[in-house]
Amino acid sequence: MDSEGYSQTIPVMPRDNAARPAAAPLLAEDARLMLAYVAGDAAAFERLYALHRGGLYGFLHRQCPRPTWVDDLFQETWLAVVRARADYQPSAAFRTWLYGIARNKLIDRLRLHEPALLADLLPEGEEDEDPLDRQPAEPAQDPARQLANRQLGQALEQALRALPAAQREVFLLREQADMGLDEIAALTGVPAETAKSRLRYAVAKLKAVLAGVA
Repeated sequence: MDSEGYSQTIPVMPRDNAARPAAAPLLAEDARLMLAYVAGDAAAFERLYALHRGGLYGFLHRQCPRPTWVDDLFQETWLAVVRARADYQPSAAFRTWLYGIARNKLIDRLRLHEPALLADLLPEGEEDEDPLDRQPAEPAQDPARQLANRQLGQALEQALRALPAAQREVFLLREQADMGLDEIAALTGVPAETAKSRLRYAVAKLKAVLAGVA
């Protein structure tokens, strides 16, 4: 469960849908592996860790306001999985449970050290309606493809950091964790339409930045 190497090389987001694992089989495998680990199979945990470490580290790397938090929260999340294994129930997707732990760890850290940022990540109300909401949904993969491009990667990283935390979170959960909007909405505690709106805002802003660089 060592994060060594990830602080230097952050896994890029998937370039297209073909590069993503099929959702249903992966979720079934997650549940099977976690239940096997609960029963005492240490190798099952290593497989779970291998499946999710890259996406989780990338999510924390891009969502934490302080780079020094990333390794700590990454380790704390996996330690929490180990400690809570006896209470695990496969009633929800393992990745939803895992990212929920990571998100709660980040929120706790923000509450202690950067409370002003919580207003962005946990807004009291939904965003005001914007013309973007009346446009057809754009696939989130376009900016993700650009992240793999060395020439535009730095610009996208900066643009991601400039997004409001709530919008960045939805984009990262979609691209790093391959979650659907309903799953993201359940994890973040907002209506599905709010999650969709945040994703549209994020994608539109990232595309605008990249269009100016390309």
